[in-house]
Amino acid sequence: MPSHKHEPAYLSLVLKGAYTETCAQRSCTRKASAIVFHPPDEPHAVDFHNTEVRIFRIEVKSRWLEQARKYAGLPEYSIDFRGGLIGLLCNRLYGEFHQTDASSVLAIEGLMLEIIAEISRHQISNANQNSPRWLEQARAILREKVSDPPSFQSLARAVGVHPVYLAREFRRHYHCTLGEYLRQLRIARACSEISRSNAPLSEIAAVAGFYDQSHFSNSFKRYLGMTPAEYRAVLRAGYPRTKRFRTIQDVINRRGL
Repeated sequence: MPSHKHEPAYLSLVLKGAYTETCAQRSCTRKASAIVFHPPDEPHAVDFHNTEVRIFRIEVKSRWLEQARKYAGLPEYSIDFRGGLIGLLCNRLYGEFHQTDASSVLAIEGLMLEIIAEISRHQISNANQNSPRWLEQARAILREKVSDPPSFQSLARAVGVHPVYLAREFRRHYHCTLGEYLRQLRIARACSEISRSNAPLSEIAAVAGFYDQSHFSNSFKRYLGMTPAEYRAVLRAGYPRTKRFRTIQDVINRRGL
């Protein structure tokens, strides 16, 4: 797709495949489970690599966006995220999109507010303070060894700090504990594996670092509001189970909101 732009701001969750996007001379390849925020009217070109790509996109109307801007600073350029709390919130939102009951509209708006808040926190954190190199190293170690992470003490030794200092600074910079971050990474990896493979859920649970499939299912449902099997069914269907609602705006319009 040659360079073009969209009037509304939007958030994209890559469900399947990969593509390369060029925005203002910056090119980034987005793979399954990536989340991308685009501000309004940002020119961009897209190369889909001649492969099947599926993207769940949430468009944010200007009126709603301006309300959010009163409380949250949002980026003026595209920014992408992988995993973490934003990844979990986006996957939960995708699950709510397939729930067409009367509460789904409220859930969707609530999750979008949480996502906007996390994007804003990311902006503030980047503007006000850069994470120490050793802290970024600790996070990189967890990402690389998500299925078999080092002990808390071993991680602290690896980056050369005291365990108490590691715990305190990690929470201050990333707004979650080390344990919460690790759980978020595991769920995000599981979502990515489910989206791109037909492997048994028991294998995916093991790859993501869960003790067993029961632990995996319970954790997955606690974070995303659905079981791994339900999430896989949603991805394969490609549309809400009732087939009545094609977009979030359809849901809102039909509810008269």
